[in-house]
Amino acid sequence: MTATVHDVAILSDFRYPGGTSASIAAEIRAQARAGLTTVLVHVRSPHLKQNRPFHPLLTELIKDGSAYLAAEGEEVTARLLVVRQPRIFTEDLRTVPPIRAGRAVMVLNQAPGDAGDPARYYDFAAVRQRVQGYFGAGIEWAPISPQVRAEVLRADPGATLTGADWHEIIDGSEWWTDRPGPVSAVPVIGRHGRPDPVKWPRTVPELLQAYPDTPGMRVRILGGGELAVEKLGRTPANWEIIEFGTREPAEFLRGIDFFVYFHDPDLIEAFGRTIMEAMAAGVPVVIGEHFRPLFGDAALYTTPEGVVPLVRALYADPGRYRAVALRAREFVEARFGYPSHVARLADRGVRPGAPPAPALAPPPPPPPGAVLLVSDNGVGLGHLSRLMAIGRRLPGDTPVVVATQSHGALVAHKEGFLTEYIPSRSVLNLPRGGWAELLRSRLEYLIELHRPAVVAVDSVPHDGIVAAARAHRGITWVWVRRPMWRRDTGAEWIERRDAFDHVLEPGEFAAAADEGPTVEDRAGVRLVGPITYLDPDELAEPEDAREALGIEPGRPAALLQLGAGNINDIASPVARIARHLRDAGFQLVLAESAIATEPMPAVEGAQLVKLYPMSRYLRGFDLVVSASGYNSFHELIAFGIPSVFLPNRETALDDQVSRARFAAAAGAALIIEDPDGPDLDRVLARAVRADVREALSRRCAEVAPLNGAADAAGWLAAFIDRPEDAR
Repeated sequence: MTATVHDVAILSDFRYPGGTSASIAAEIRAQARAGLTTVLVHVRSPHLKQNRPFHPLLTELIKDGSAYLAAEGEEVTARLLVVRQPRIFTEDLRTVPPIRAGRAVMVLNQAPGDAGDPARYYDFAAVRQRVQGYFGAGIEWAPISPQVRAEVLRADPGATLTGADWHEIIDGSEWWTDRPGPVSAVPVIGRHGRPDPVKWPRTVPELLQAYPDTPGMRVRILGGGELAVEKLGRTPANWEIIEFGTREPAEFLRGIDFFVYFHDPDLIEAFGRTIMEAMAAGVPVVIGEHFRPLFGDAALYTTPEGVVPLVRALYADPGRYRAVALRAREFVEARFGYPSHVARLADRGVRPGAPPAPALAPPPPPPPGAVLLVSDNGVGLGHLSRLMAIGRRLPGDTPVVVATQSHGALVAHKEGFLTEYIPSRSVLNLPRGGWAELLRSRLEYLIELHRPAVVAVDSVPHDGIVAAARAHRGITWVWVRRPMWRRDTGAEWIERRDAFDHVLEPGEFAAAADEGPTVEDRAGVRLVGPITYLDPDELAEPEDAREALGIEPGRPAALLQLGAGNINDIASPVARIARHLRDAGFQLVLAESAIATEPMPAVEGAQLVKLYPMSRYLRGFDLVVSASGYNSFHELIAFGIPSVFLPNRETALDDQVSRARFAAAAGAALIIEDPDGPDLDRVLARAVRADVREALSRRCAEVAPLNGAADAAGWLAAFIDRPEDAR
């Protein structure tokens, strides 16, 4: 008798009450619609109660024939084995199911631990040893999200994971309800999910900020509300608590205006299926920033404190409310729709005998020709701004994707770029080896997703970048390498140049003073002019800039722009600078980085401004006191702004001191060499004089170089149509 060969075998404990079972159910439906057969192999997890029933979604799918449930001990043959929930393997199985499969995938739908304990839920190494013993060493290990990937690599930096995440899927048509705006007379905040204390904010103040006890606002909770009530010690009058499992989530979502989800900071949420369901249902989602790598600009991001203002603003604007809902729906369908699952099965050799209906076929891959711009983390926006300066000048039909390790992902998004966020090593607190693997896998995922013809990297060539470049030689790899490195630094990075096909070097006004290692490594390097994000004709006129910044007309104004990480190190000189400028009658504006995560120290009498690009408003100032990082330095020179440079001497590579000295020697700026000595008083006494400032502006006009961003963009664009030129 010939054994039945199923397309997909799914092995798990089908009694899980929450996201694990819902995810399995979604994959079964997607497989059935595509004409694929599914067999379910049940094993008991050691941490679930023995008398718990199968999840009702799975029971229905077994009843209607969408999936076949194998009997205990039955021999199963399948083209692909999908194993879900690693906690099943925290102990040895009593009996190993007899399964023969062409390929196997272990879906890591839960992180090994949380922020406090990287192995709280399972020991990854022990689970891997058991799983490979049962199903073979060739099994793939597929995390369902960047968060799970990062936690696995934190537990085991040497783990080999799939390049692309095995993300959750959903059929948006089953959830969507068209709504022209909010559905209730007052804003209704809601959330649903299985009861678990860690799925709620830890403190009472944060709990009430996210789910307010506020007149004129309602809160509806499906599942776990009793835990929040226990934490509060009371049930707020405007809360409605609905027991978990007594109402279908889709029905519940139709009765709320906003889906708000905040949890204990130690919890590593594996994916956030309830978030995806709310998006699919047309409910605007309000969540924490750590979900951005998964949901991009389809969600609204804030802190518990920001929930009420955000909800009220969106509730009062039905047009924007509907736009948010539609954008989320489009995102979910494109990224997490059923076709994405059919496509990843096909990649593993699982295809239906007959083609599926056209509506269910995986979407065709995007045509090659995109440019992927990869930015380093840094401490500011320098790397990212240079890439965006190039990206915004590429031909209008060029798909441009920005991938950044910087918190500036939001800045890039607001500037109109399709943006992918790669959490940096410092954010994830990973060891070097684990970080290299994460960076490589994320880049390979983005290459698979966007199919770029060119990848331009403004970063030092980290191990993960080099590994990705060497694994994808059919793409043109360009190192965008800023000059003016400090003497005797960075030689180890120069040695990695051969990982790239080309080097693009933005120009340097102070090139004559450059003594760094890039000077001797210019053979074959494409040189362009200094790159600035804006051209001079894009700056606001002085009056318009002052009005936008709230600067009082008729009085001179000064900008203090001291660079990320600099102001805290020179707090005393900054106070002296501010006092000098105030005494000279200047209004003071302090520029805070657009990606600052902590407030800057207060400067007496200074107005704090957080804008991007700040350069758009430079003509509103009569004087700027600035660090001499690449971007701000060249903007001030190019735009003829009277400037005093206070170099940051603590940078790892950037030679800010030599750059500022050259500008001073050229008569284009002033420099404070010793901020702790009398030099500061002498320089500022000159800088506040109108005649000195006028002379500096005139000199900048004489020597300022042209913006090299357009030249760089044109050069990169040539490789899109002529990939053979990459070699």
